[in-house]
Amino acid sequence: MTQNKLTITRLFSFFKIAITGKEQEFTSGSIRRAVFMLSVPMVLEMMMESIFFLVDAYYVSSLGANAIATVGLTESVLTLVYAVAIGLSMGVTAIVARRVGEKDIKGASQTAVQAILLGVVLSILISIPGILYPKEILALMGGEPDLVEEGYGFTQILLGGNVTIMLLFLINAVFRGAGDASVAMRVLIFSNVLNIILDPIFIFGFGPVPAFGVQGAAIATTIGRGSAVIFQLLILFYGWSKIKVTFKDLVFKAQLMFTLIKVSLGGIGQFIIGTSSWVFLMRIMAEFGSEVLAGYTIAIRVLMFTLMPSWGMSNAAATLVGQNLGAAKPERAEQSVWKTGKYNAYFMLFVSVFYLVFAEVILKIFSDDLQVIEYGALSLRVIAAGYVFYAYGMVITQSFNGAGDTKTPTVINFFCFWVFQLPFAYLAALVMNWGVVGVLWAITFAEVLIAVIGIIWFRKGKWKEVKV
Repeated sequence: MTQNKLTITRLFSFFKIAITGKEQEFTSGSIRRAVFMLSVPMVLEMMMESIFFLVDAYYVSSLGANAIATVGLTESVLTLVYAVAIGLSMGVTAIVARRVGEKDIKGASQTAVQAILLGVVLSILISIPGILYPKEILALMGGEPDLVEEGYGFTQILLGGNVTIMLLFLINAVFRGAGDASVAMRVLIFSNVLNIILDPIFIFGFGPVPAFGVQGAAIATTIGRGSAVIFQLLILFYGWSKIKVTFKDLVFKAQLMFTLIKVSLGGIGQFIIGTSSWVFLMRIMAEFGSEVLAGYTIAIRVLMFTLMPSWGMSNAAATLVGQNLGAAKPERAEQSVWKTGKYNAYFMLFVSVFYLVFAEVILKIFSDDLQVIEYGALSLRVIAAGYVFYAYGMVITQSFNGAGDTKTPTVINFFCFWVFQLPFAYLAALVMNWGVVGVLWAITFAEVLIAVIGIIWFRKGKWKEVKV
């Protein structure tokens, strides 16, 4: 009894240290402790990101199947924005982590500035078609005319304000690479609190604020993320983290920008491949009607709630790999990956069992439509069946990225998503008449394949030789 009490007290003490970010040395000492200290704030950070999706889904679900489907179609297009943001963030994390491992904090700060400049330029280019052609985008994704008219404002605001998404990801990538995971976590907590408060106000109306419907969810989310970006910039300029940016750093550095783009291109490529496959899968799902699409959309948002924490652990592995390679400790980097993968698998196994048992109960929280519940529960169960494989697949992929080897995961994604998943989903769902189940099994099988190929490639060890 006393021993258990001591263990709980010690665990709580470690948890407190991880949350406050007081420990930032990850290239020496216990690997298990390093994984824990980085994973806790990164898991919480990713959970905060997934709460954006769940809060929107909860409030929007009361507006009907068309509103939910609008969110699903828009988010599937936004995944291309996420692909660019996350791809760039991989390069940022890899370079910043490597510089921090080398004790070159100035170089890490300069990388942060180039990342912000690049993010602003790219977001402007993306926002133009989002503002001008939201109806056409929804129609292209298979939205029915009434859905397009009801929901194009949601699409217009989120795509037009994508700079908040871009910078939120990129600046948090700087914090993660530096080992300041607790700072990134606090930023997203702040953003989520705002989103939770503003969502019902803008969706349903309150006082002088009119009811904007589904468009209100986009307004609230954009304000929440925008406020978080301002918070991030204050942290960088006032030096409240390991990385500090001064006004003299705000200059274009061609060589550093070239290095950042070079390392990030593979990350952008792998996520464009992965996320564009989700767009096509959503397009196939649209063939089966708004209720099926709504159920699938809710299921994906629920799944993201647990995939994000898993991704948080994967990000911890990326930071550990980058910093330990910078400190010339490749074997410690490899050990960190296998331990993180094991912990991630334990977590995902528990979650998959939970989804298999309580799928309908979860869907009933978001909808009372029987068809939406039926297909949403089916989506949860089939996709969760491969969760343990997802766990290792995500950790291995992020470890390659943390080393600066973004090319390898790009090749794996191309083969597993474009060569295997999309043809299988189309043939199974529409040619062989498996329907929705065909799409769902395509998702699960592809992720299993990514894990198997990734582990084989990782064991070869060529990622240890990458220079950034």
